[in-house]
Amino acid sequence: MIYVGIDVAKDKHDCYICDSDGVELYPPFIITNNREGFEKLMDHIRSVSDDLSKVKVGLEATGHYSYNILGYLIAQGSPISLINPLHTNLFRKSQSLRQTKTDKVDARTICMMLSSGMNLTSYSKTSYHMEELKSLTRYRFDKVRERAKLKQSLSRLVTILFP
Repeated sequence: MIYVGIDVAKDKHDCYICDSDGVELYPPFIITNNREGFEKLMDHIRSVSDDLSKVKVGLEATGHYSYNILGYLIAQGSPISLINPLHTNLFRKSQSLRQTKTDKVDARTICMMLSSGMNLTSYSKTSYHMEELKSLTRYRFDKVRERAKLKQSLSRLVTILFP
């Protein structure tokens, strides 16, 4: 089995490819968050394996930054696991006492998580409406928090001006 770890960011993604023994099959590389970058990733994957059913891709669930690459990989037929960044962080800390945290290290950590046999569920496509509801819910919580801060500030000002 071949594992691909992708650390997702806004403009670029750090990638790492290894086999089931943890042997690096391709040196860590960076792709841009666009179609050319995604095609570069697929070229690297195909250079180590012709059979995409033997490739498992893991990437951090970083909200809307991962939507483009996720859609592309699904269209290519790659099995994908979305990993919570907190799990990646805890796994990295459990593997080493060093406080090293870089995007390359995170991509390698995702590969190690995939190859370790952790119970990672594969990505299942959710409906557009569910994603929009999640987004609206987050927006509402932000506005409620903002309103609470404004109420506190107004109360403080009233107390200062009218003792």
